[in-house]
Amino acid sequence: MSKSQAAAHLYTARVMHRRLVAPLYRFVYRVFYLLLDIDRVDEAAKGLRLFSHNRFNLLSFHDRDHGSYERGELRTWAETILSNAGVSLDGGRIRLLCMPRLFGYAFNPISLWYCEHVDGSLRAVIVEVHNTFGERHCYLLASDGAAMSYMQPYETEKCFHVSPFFDLVGRYRFTLSEPSEQLRVLIHETREGQPILDATLAGERRTLNDGNVLKQVLMLPLMTFKVVAGIHWEALKLWLRGARFHRKPAAPKLDVT
Repeated sequence: MSKSQAAAHLYTARVMHRRLVAPLYRFVYRVFYLLLDIDRVDEAAKGLRLFSHNRFNLLSFHDRDHGSYERGELRTWAETILSNAGVSLDGGRIRLLCMPRLFGYAFNPISLWYCEHVDGSLRAVIVEVHNTFGERHCYLLASDGAAMSYMQPYETEKCFHVSPFFDLVGRYRFTLSEPSEQLRVLIHETREGQPILDATLAGERRTLNDGNVLKQVLMLPLMTFKVVAGIHWEALKLWLRGARFHRKPAAPKLDVT
């Protein structure tokens, strides 16, 4: 079996955010992600002592952290969204890029569902976004059911509150590489045509095994807790620098745009 057809991979990565309007600001964090074939998570966990599916472990993945938040419903949830947008995979592979639970806890600011047709072509990407207020929204990147190209920018209107230092007026441009030896996710945000934020995720693929899991946990023992702490810490520093604060608006009425 080729590496690209494996049930799961581990990615060591760096996340960078760069604010492009005053007050200018930039930060970088080390993280690690899992890329999981959603139909083969049990296979990925088989034989591993430090990674489990739907049960507590040093590292774990739980269905209820994503999609419909129901166990065993990942594909059903994704295919319902795709069907409503006229996208058919005919049983093709769906891979989910996300942070795992570490010591039973996870918070995913952004997760990506790479949805392929049975012929192997990319047909859609579901961008699943969570904020720290317990809300979730999904942006669907698709091309009317036709095959999509990696590294081709896809744009969508912003409609979900993430940062209190930006309002909801804006557009996102997503540029995504094919998950392989290298992983790249580029998000460029504009407001009325003016660039205001760049966010990137850059990672390198590793085999998902106990040795690599233990290595990453020893390097980043509280990663998933630090994600939430880091969001609030960086927000505090921005506020102290004079960034304008925006109150949280109501959540969008639609779960997917």
